[in-house]
Amino acid sequence: MKRKVCVVTGSRAEYGLLRPIIFEINKSKTLELLLMVTSMHLSEEFGKTANLIEKDGLKITYKVEMNPKENTAESMAESIGRGILGITAAFHKKQPDITLLLGDRIEELAGAIVSAYLNIPIAHIHGGDKSKAGLDESARHAITKLSHIHFAATKKSMERILKMGEDPRKVFLVGAPGLDSILKGTFLSKSELSNKFGLDFNRSFLVMLQHSVTTQIAQAGKQIKETLKAIEYLKLPTIAVFPNSDAGGRTIIGEIESKRGLFVEILKNIPRDLYLSLLKHASVLVGNSSGGVIETPSLKIPVVNIGIRQAGRERSTNVIDVPHDKAKIVRAIRKALYDKKFKEQVRRCVSPYGD
Repeated sequence: MKRKVCVVTGSRAEYGLLRPIIFEINKSKTLELLLMVTSMHLSEEFGKTANLIEKDGLKITYKVEMNPKENTAESMAESIGRGILGITAAFHKKQPDITLLLGDRIEELAGAIVSAYLNIPIAHIHGGDKSKAGLDESARHAITKLSHIHFAATKKSMERILKMGEDPRKVFLVGAPGLDSILKGTFLSKSELSNKFGLDFNRSFLVMLQHSVTTQIAQAGKQIKETLKAIEYLKLPTIAVFPNSDAGGRTIIGEIESKRGLFVEILKNIPRDLYLSLLKHASVLVGNSSGGVIETPSLKIPVVNIGIRQAGRERSTNVIDVPHDKAKIVRAIRKALYDKKFKEQVRRCVSPYGD
């Protein structure tokens, strides 16, 4: 009899990281994939990326509506409650033998709480990572303490998990799974991207992806405005990617939409293969995404990391950290584009998340 593995996914970014693992489970002769799709995947507002999952030929076992309805902290808290109720009902119909979670988002937290109270073992990827800002680290550590098997992305993350008292026999150093699709994948060429976006990809261009910080929700609009001012000042072709649905995210989307003329393209949702192809050829990634810290060293591209969202997270020498300040963002982007010493540093950078 096959053992049933429930994989929980709520966003395009996290699905992209889990995708190679999901495919391996799906073709296993000893495991049965139970795919739980939640939150942003089911939202038209955020591109309904469940369609991308189905295009991958995967069967969705459970659909749990829990995306925050409002742009507030209260709505995020309420969505966790809806997630707990929805996941409990889903598991009542078909209970897995183990639940696989990645990271720290509210879908994972809800999945961990339900699984723990139903005595379903939990395997957790990217536990022990450090990021001081927002609620991410608190949620991540809470999921670690509810989990039974741990797949750490770095040696320091593994050490933090062990310091939390977890069984060393069940803690494994595996690196970041998101790197698999970079190191083993194929990328669209510049000419293929040019045909898709109508942009000369032989010129310098930026990719922008900036999220809200869950402890700075009221400042989300002011923060993205500084980034947009910098992009407007530099007049470089820029492709913007929508942020996630955390509180404050809709404020960022509104500001991006109000400056639509700044961008070659605004992408509500994007398949991971296409996103990685854009990053592969991008001159600079601008924003504050975790992927900007974790994945870009393997692509050898510079990152201008803005604000405190990734504070404390392990990073390589391709990252320039700046505050939410137009002038400093402009200087950092120029350094990434034109500083020969820094560009050589990027070329030689080594990822702490594996190879």
